[in-house]
Amino acid sequence: MSSRRSSRSRNSASISAHISDDEIADLVSKLQRLIPEIRNRRSDKVAASKVLQETCNYIRSLHQEVDDLSERLSQLLAATENGSAEAAIIRSLFM
Repeated sequence: MSSRRSSRSRNSASISAHISDDEIADLVSKLQRLIPEIRNRRSDKVAASKVLQETCNYIRSLHQEVDDLSERLSQLLAATENGSAEAAIIRSLFM
């Protein structure tokens, strides 16, 4: 085993030793309340693996939404005149 890998294993072990099962359950519960797909379910009990999977899916969808909005904004800025008041206002919001 390489020194990097064994070092990483030791770090992971020391980190996991500091997080109790109750703390993990609490963090998963907090995630569950943040993710719309899970939050809107009738059942209170959702497996931690499902919560983590839905969290990853939600983050991916948020990234896609940001990308789509960025593209839309770029198109809007390109369509407006460089000297227009609207373009100046939009650009000033990003500075």
